[in-house]
Amino acid sequence: MRKILVVDDSKTVRIYHREIIKEAGYTVEEAENGMEANEKIQNVNYDMYLVDINMPVMDGYSFVEELRKKYKTAPVIMISTEAEDMDRAKAYEAGSNLYFIKPVKPDILLSCIKY
Repeated sequence: MRKILVVDDSKTVRIYHREIIKEAGYTVEEAENGMEANEKIQNVNYDMYLVDINMPVMDGYSFVEELRKKYKTAPVIMISTEAEDMDRAKAYEAGSNLYFIKPVKPDILLSCIKY
């Protein structure tokens, strides 16, 4: 079974993503910020990452940059309220595979996860 890590400082957003992913039959773990997520990847190899950008302690860009040092090909979807082209470009530069603006419709999220 695929294991997905949802990294977002908003509990509401984590619950939203968790429920969509769990209903599709995947295992979900959560982290409130990039630092907590960075600690989790030291012990667990996840199959995919859903990462917010704006978080306290360590933002999503920094987390993905750290993630790429250890897991170069793990799929990363960054999901943010930031809608500017520069935010999207910065996400891809950090190592994201996809970038979506919140909220992501469940069918779109699931189509990306199932890929």
